[in-house]
Amino acid sequence: MKRRIVMSMLVGATLLASTLLGAVPAQSAERSAQRADVPAEFGTDWHDPMTATPPIQKPHGKFCQVTLAEAQLRDFTPYKGTYTPPRGCGDRWSKVVLRLEGKVKGRQFDRLGYLHVGGVEILRTSTPEPSPDGIEWNVEKDVTRYSDTFRRGQDVEMLIGNVVDDTYTGVIDVKATLTFSAGKPTAAAAPDKVLTLGDGNALTTPRNSERILAEVYATGSGGGCEEFWYLAVPGKAPYSCQADDGPYREVQIKVDGQLAGVAAPFPHVWTGGWSNPFLWYVIPGPRAFDVKPVTYDLTPFAGLLDDGRPHRVEVSVVGVPEGQSGWSAPVNVLVWQDAGRAQVTGKLTVHKEGELTNSSTYTAGSPERVDTDAAHRLTVAGYVDTSHGRVTTTVSRSLTDTSVHRWTDGENVDGLDATWSDDEAVTIERRGGPARTTRTHRTYTMNGSTTIGDDARLRTVLTLGDRAAVVETRGGRRTGWSRLDDTVTGDATYTTGVPREQRHAVGTTSERHRLYGSTGCYDRTLTTVQGVLTQDRSRC
Repeated sequence: MKRRIVMSMLVGATLLASTLLGAVPAQSAERSAQRADVPAEFGTDWHDPMTATPPIQKPHGKFCQVTLAEAQLRDFTPYKGTYTPPRGCGDRWSKVVLRLEGKVKGRQFDRLGYLHVGGVEILRTSTPEPSPDGIEWNVEKDVTRYSDTFRRGQDVEMLIGNVVDDTYTGVIDVKATLTFSAGKPTAAAAPDKVLTLGDGNALTTPRNSERILAEVYATGSGGGCEEFWYLAVPGKAPYSCQADDGPYREVQIKVDGQLAGVAAPFPHVWTGGWSNPFLWYVIPGPRAFDVKPVTYDLTPFAGLLDDGRPHRVEVSVVGVPEGQSGWSAPVNVLVWQDAGRAQVTGKLTVHKEGELTNSSTYTAGSPERVDTDAAHRLTVAGYVDTSHGRVTTTVSRSLTDTSVHRWTDGENVDGLDATWSDDEAVTIERRGGPARTTRTHRTYTMNGSTTIGDDARLRTVLTLGDRAAVVETRGGRRTGWSRLDDTVTGDATYTTGVPREQRHAVGTTSERHRLYGSTGCYDRTLTTVQGVLTQDRSRC
């Protein structure tokens, strides 16, 4: 049954129209996987993990490959090695693709991990849970934007924390490679510098920086309540995960103590999530294998940051109970420089923060209930005087969180219906030219429940949604658009409190990934039943 499937991950919603869709060919043919014999329940083997996301399109022509890491991971000791730039492909590349290959067999939990090159996080990932007979999986990611890091020899560090003993026998065998395609990248794809924060969260940018982005790989994890932050309830409610202000979480970034960006964290569900790994053995939840970073446009602060001095950049997660761990938020900073000027000056001109409203109301009863309604807004603007004139950037971001959480005594029935929105508008104005605006409307959804019956049968029914709509305009006229809709739906049941071979597990999981817009169309659906692939359909 084993089959290697490449799982390709999207880079970021705001780059969909200009980078991904342009590389995705239109599809007209429909293909369906031939239905295999489906067993009555899960056995000791199932299809290798796979996703419906688009494959990374690689340019034709000369390419070079470098191995970053190869290791068998048994504990929480990081793999450490060195990276040497490729020979024979120059030092400018039209595309750089990271490929992670993994194998594991036996019994093991899902594990969260990272891959750093020169201190820059180029991948955050989680692993699938294995079958007794073993699985193999692959992840591919476009990492062209880290090209500046790859031009020099660097230290490499990879950690996928693992525990191997008599019970948890799965050793995680991984190999990571980079493939470089010779050629010149687009300016948007590859910044001039990729920076990390120094001691005390200090950031010193080049004095001629004209565009600055920060990306934060924010994940709630570690097995505690913050792994399931969206289920937290106020302290007076009788539930196992409590937080004074309820489930609202917000990832904030500050520059020298001043709020510079807000964002909604993605509600990741790892491959053991919602107490039911049978949902995720083959098809994981959105972003589980390739965690997308939260991206902040810090260009309005460029005039401040370009003074040649270190500035403090801090990331925090609103809503986490004091003293509670569980969040990781490493930061990369991407910088585009003005080639025509040694120093760029500028000023922050607008800073408007709306009130953070957060209502999380508990209603006692059967079922118990918590209703949450939260929102926050931030607008910042600033200009830089460059060699090609004054450039003003305005960034507006608006967040909302609406959820209803219901559960019964003992949490034998536990359900959530939640929607998060993260709306962003970035406008760039140059003297004498039309304004260019990119509007991104992100929506994340989670709707499902877990029920444990009197017969100890646990059933989870869950739908997860990752959606983004992007519109680009110039002078008020639309110049590009895209729509992403990645939806995973699952229904799985097994017997709790017994050995694996006595669980009599059954489950159906489907994913439909749609990405379409002004430059292309992609639409693929996968379905598995008892771990057998029963549908693989493409249409456009």
